[in-house]
Amino acid sequence: MKQISKYYPHLIAIVGFVLVSLIYFYPVLSGKKLYQSDIAQFTGMAKEQNDFRAAGKGEPYWTNSSFGGMPTYQMGANYQHDYIGKLDDLLRFLPRPADYLFLYFLGFYSLLLVLKTDPLKAFLGALAFGFSTYMIVILGVGHNAKAHAIAYMPMVVAGVLLVFRRKYITGGLLTMIAAALEINANHFQMTYYLLFLLLAIVVYYLYKAVKQKDFKPLLVSFGIFAGAGILAVGVNASNLLATAEYTDFSIRGKSELTFKPDGSANDTKSAMEYDYITEYSYGILESFNLIAPRLFGGSNGEKLDDNSATYEFLISQGVPQDQAQHGIDSMPLYWGDQPLVAAPAYIGAVVFFLAILAFFVDDRKIKYAFLAGAILSLLLSWGKNFPALTNFFIDYVPLYDKFRAVSSIQVVLELCVPVLAVMGLQSFFASDKQDRLKKLYMASGVFIGIMALLLVIKGQFTFGGGSDDMLRQSYGPEFVDALKKDRSSFYSADLLRSTVLVLAAAAALWFFLKNKISQTTALVIVGVVMIGDLFFIDKNYVEADDFVDARYVDMPFEPTQVDQAIMQDTTHYRVFEINAIHNARTSYFHKSLSGYSAVRPRRMEQLLEYQIAKNNLEVLNLLNTKYVIQTNEKGEEFAIPNPDANGNAWFVKQVNEVTSADAEMKALDKLDSKNVAVVNAKEFGKQLSAKTFAKDSTASIQVVKYEPNHLKYKTDNANAGLAVFSEMYYPYGWNAYVDGKKAEILRADYVLRALSLPAGKHTVEFKFEPQVVRTGGNITLGSSVLMLLLAAAGIYFERKKKQAAH
Repeated sequence: MKQISKYYPHLIAIVGFVLVSLIYFYPVLSGKKLYQSDIAQFTGMAKEQNDFRAAGKGEPYWTNSSFGGMPTYQMGANYQHDYIGKLDDLLRFLPRPADYLFLYFLGFYSLLLVLKTDPLKAFLGALAFGFSTYMIVILGVGHNAKAHAIAYMPMVVAGVLLVFRRKYITGGLLTMIAAALEINANHFQMTYYLLFLLLAIVVYYLYKAVKQKDFKPLLVSFGIFAGAGILAVGVNASNLLATAEYTDFSIRGKSELTFKPDGSANDTKSAMEYDYITEYSYGILESFNLIAPRLFGGSNGEKLDDNSATYEFLISQGVPQDQAQHGIDSMPLYWGDQPLVAAPAYIGAVVFFLAILAFFVDDRKIKYAFLAGAILSLLLSWGKNFPALTNFFIDYVPLYDKFRAVSSIQVVLELCVPVLAVMGLQSFFASDKQDRLKKLYMASGVFIGIMALLLVIKGQFTFGGGSDDMLRQSYGPEFVDALKKDRSSFYSADLLRSTVLVLAAAAALWFFLKNKISQTTALVIVGVVMIGDLFFIDKNYVEADDFVDARYVDMPFEPTQVDQAIMQDTTHYRVFEINAIHNARTSYFHKSLSGYSAVRPRRMEQLLEYQIAKNNLEVLNLLNTKYVIQTNEKGEEFAIPNPDANGNAWFVKQVNEVTSADAEMKALDKLDSKNVAVVNAKEFGKQLSAKTFAKDSTASIQVVKYEPNHLKYKTDNANAGLAVFSEMYYPYGWNAYVDGKKAEILRADYVLRALSLPAGKHTVEFKFEPQVVRTGGNITLGSSVLMLLLAAAGIYFERKKKQAAH
């Protein structure tokens, strides 16, 4: 009974996490769903593959509805033997997004328990982590995969710490399973950033081993990590291998072109351009909004009240009161260095104060590993504002140049600081009573000193934002002046707010030290202040009004009259919506040239930038773009039919052989695509049967089957010829068959498929049969079986060890 009773606090904590998650996102209880802009885009991108599945045709692994055609590996593809995904589904049993909030809590709670925190403090710490503003806001906008990966980070860290503490079986199993879940969450950027924290922890234990001259446990730990890592990768092999295969084909791979769309030299050495990687760079002073949320205005859509300068300005200009009140619901108050911010990355003033306290009261040296992780992530989040470090990482640290939005590396800090905060809270109550008061004063003094310094330097700021020039032109200088006044007010108000909150928490601890209140009362007061602070800030950015009827989330796009008119055409063609180049709305209804993806195909992206943006209609023709959607001066949509679209496939008369990607792109500037095909002879010259072909009016190619992963054509040509197909060339997985025999696929016109065909009538088929998925499936199955056996063996030996101890 004793053995069971010791688990009661943890069971209560888990039930508490469930209740808090459901209460915070309470509209889910009535069947509503959170409208997430990114998920709406994802739904648009995935529409074709979801329809294919719903029709009982299996998994396509390819879609033709976005960017002309691309693999679905990073669009929610389902892989065989994804048993670790089934485990993840069990853990995320709550309705979305409450499931992710629960997972935040659960993962962080497990880490705090490993750090020997008692259940109540661990419970409060987990809430503080989960309610960190960034964690909530990414759910609001639909960065679900990012939230998913962040939620498992603490669990991975917990497993690693257990192994280093020589809890080899428990730690090894937790590391293996947590790492597998982390990878399965499928946000490789977050997983990559986690490695920096793990490296800091490894360095700490390496230093400890050197100091103690005891290397054997360290070697055992590394062996366990290697085994856990191999299996964690193995159970996710299908997705990892497929994604790795596709990466260089996407915008995450280095461009082959040596010039930019404007003709200037492209001397970028990294996979992506420096400006793209560092576009979202945190301002150095802006980082203080981690402890005072609206220090830099909050967000690009901040809500004001009737006492604001902006409201007074609108009223003074004769704007009706109701319109003015509606107008101030979303004001561009943010004035930091980033182009767009949905909310400040606020970790909590009390959380930060308790983290400071940890360095005065906690003797555990592991705190320096978390401090190192926090500092490194902060410095790297500055991006172009700290070029020396950022450039070094882009140029020399493997894979760093594959990811953009460097500011998001602050998730490591947002994990480390709450850990330090709970370490401080735990150690404060356990430390020597004689020193506690002095240390409380010191920690309070440091925090108040920071607040005072920020107040002193306020006069150095103009409170001018990056969009102010545009606002000034649109609404006048007086409007911008009013915004600046409100930004200034936010700055002062939030410094005061954070100071008052910390003083309240410090007062509770002081009253405890003076024996005025009990430890539990002090702890509850600190917890209420800490969590309440974050809770109310979060509600400014994600609230009940953001939840809508489920059908608006499940079907986020409504067809316009233009869409409905285009869909009357039942042939196979593409649509280009000029005002939605990076929007998946078009993909929801049509086969589109555009879409919404962070890993869109690089060559298609280049066609959009280098050719279509310059009104090269011939490129639209070769992409079989039958309709172009535009808007008139009134903002009304209309479709322009393109009678010159080349169709699904055609024979050409001549091949224009070039020898580089540059030459391929430049050859498209002036091209008669119906008669001439551009082919890179350096790559595909051996597959060409000839450079010129006889072509007569009777030659034809007709589509007889058109599915995402299987296309079938009937061809008829009196002469041997080169057939160009208006389908995206992808070198991995697509197989061509001519009369049932495999044929070599060429790349023509920079992005399309082509085949050399003999004279006569033929049946041509393209089938997407990615070997990488089959190989990955076999590895996943084997790894899953081995992981299950290890988990069973580990549990058996742990139970046996405990029985022997008793």
